[in-house]
Amino acid sequence: MQQHEIRHFVERYFRANECAILEANDEYMTVQLTIEMDKELMNRPFYWHYIERTGGTPQPMQLTLITKPTEKTKTLQGERLHFGSPRLHQIFRSAQKRGSFIRLYEEPDAFQHKHVPLHPWLGLNVKISYQCDRKKDQILSLGLHLISGTIIESFHERLQKRKLTPKIPDYCFTISPLIKPKSGIGRLEQYIRSRIAADDHTWAEKAKERWKEDLALLDHFYEGIEEKPECYYIEKEALEQQYKPRIIVSVINGGIFYLLPRS
Repeated sequence: MQQHEIRHFVERYFRANECAILEANDEYMTVQLTIEMDKELMNRPFYWHYIERTGGTPQPMQLTLITKPTEKTKTLQGERLHFGSPRLHQIFRSAQKRGSFIRLYEEPDAFQHKHVPLHPWLGLNVKISYQCDRKKDQILSLGLHLISGTIIESFHERLQKRKLTPKIPDYCFTISPLIKPKSGIGRLEQYIRSRIAADDHTWAEKAKERWKEDLALLDHFYEGIEEKPECYYIEKEALEQQYKPRIIVSVINGGIFYLLPRS
């Protein structure tokens, strides 16, 4: 993840959580946290316990994050933000928790002042992990049109090209879905299963061959021993854990998106 991508992601994160961006440029940003975000990020449980018990006026903190070290930022009181920094990983965890499901609306062009229909889409980002003694991960972003049932891939990339907002824009109305979200998830699950079934599974066959070879070597080592010791069965189970092919599908996040009816 490049530094400019980190900068863009963090600003979107704070705006999405209704934190005011007091100052922002390529070098740093200063954010006024909300009460909720202060509690989540700043680790001040005793302060908030005291405020809530005494009925005091809450004062959420401001947070300055330095995204590009320069001569100017050397004297700036703030936190360095880079890939691998504890603060960035904390923000990643928070974003994953808060952004597991979202509802967004597409904004039409400013010159449109007539009533504009927005079509419902179910979006789902999943990680497919192909695991044996080696591992390969694949990210799949799917979109399901909740009226026609059309399924498209690279849905996240399409969303990035559109202007989205958490509130329905003026002069817009939403079309009720014909496919319920629960049923839509089932359709996407079936699509993923079919896609995996159509994959080349040579990797799994080769893993089984390596497993068989190592198992034969283990059996050869204990050849002639009628009553195998416990360590034999432990090693045999370890080989299964190492080589047995597995495909694990995990949901990263998802949402309902009301989009303008265009391709």
